[in-house]
Amino acid sequence: MDVLADKEGNKYLISLKWQQVGGTAEQKVPFEVICLTDAILKSSGKYKKAYLVLGGSGWTLRDFYTSGELEKYLEYREAVDIITLEDFVAKANKGQL
Repeated sequence: MDVLADKEGNKYLISLKWQQVGGTAEQKVPFEVICLTDAILKSSGKYKKAYLVLGGSGWTLRDFYTSGELEKYLEYREAVDIITLEDFVAKANKGQL
């Protein structure tokens, strides 16, 4: 987790991953989802949701991750949203976290 956001008493965990060129960051995404899901479940309601934000142009699996296809292998969607940096900024600007 990189950032803890608080909006009107609702707390959100935010993990930021940057992939400038192809590399190992993509392989770390499922483990990060597991860690964030675990943190949400163990928080007893302290944290409303977690966001895994994927930025940079080096992702080859970004569409796979942001589409929810990882859900075939891990149950996480109630606790964690995997989202692009652009979509995260748009949601935050609109107050829709």
